[in-house]
Amino acid sequence: MEKTIFEKVGGEFEQQGDYLIPRLALPPEKEQPIGLFGRSHLDYLKQHRRVTYTNLLTSGRLNTYLADIDRQAQERFERLIEGMKQAQGITERLKEENALEWVQRLNNVRACAREIVNEEIIYA
Repeated sequence: MEKTIFEKVGGEFEQQGDYLIPRLALPPEKEQPIGLFGRSHLDYLKQHRRVTYTNLLTSGRLNTYLADIDRQAQERFERLIEGMKQAQGITERLKEENALEWVQRLNNVRACAREIVNEEIIYA
């Protein structure tokens, strides 16, 4: 029996019942930690950008891509928080004088920064 194109390029089949199923494996990929922003972007890709998700997954670049997105989003998030804290006068002195107001204002800044990062990086 003549070899198929798949077999000519080094592919193998395995017998399952009466069928020959090709043995497929993803290329090896270096594992990198993915944070909250990376996981959010992964969910977005799975739900709304299926072709992009499949292309990244089958090429073995998904984990690297998500780690990079997570790093960019985290850096942007931290820069936004620092800028907003300065603009709104949220200082250590305020923390000493009125801790509850400081927490309230800082939580508001974090929520605003998270929304900006989501719009600019995660869901774009």
